[in-house]
Amino acid sequence: MDRYIEFILNHYILVLAMAVVTYLLIQEALDGVLNKSKAISPLLAVAKMNDSETLIIDVREAPEFVVSHIEQATNMPLSKLPEVLPTLTEQKTKPLLVICQNGTRSASAAKLLTKAGFEQVFVVTGGMAAWENDYKLPVKMASKHKK
Repeated sequence: MDRYIEFILNHYILVLAMAVVTYLLIQEALDGVLNKSKAISPLLAVAKMNDSETLIIDVREAPEFVVSHIEQATNMPLSKLPEVLPTLTEQKTKPLLVICQNGTRSASAAKLLTKAGFEQVFVVTGGMAAWENDYKLPVKMASKHKK
């Protein structure tokens, strides 16, 4: 036991780093287990849109949404999502695709939706950046932004 204490005192930075990494690994593992939303690629999102009655929620702010968005998407900015959740109560059993610009805001929105009781929440990986640039999928654009 004395050797462990001596090691910890001599290498406190390494021990602290190991504790931080261990904490982060445990937190990541718990998030993966507790997170009920699923990541889905843009191509699989299109297939899901074609197969079932899917609601598409774009959580970007309105100015971003106006520039370009998926045809049937509904704009519900992440900052206002808790306020508009009660309007979606009849949609709790339907598949929900959540998208933002690059995938970070949609992950936060998916957590809010699953906590609110939505059963099928899918986050589009890469967001609109991947949708438009990587996969070249169709979007609806404002007339002044068309290429």
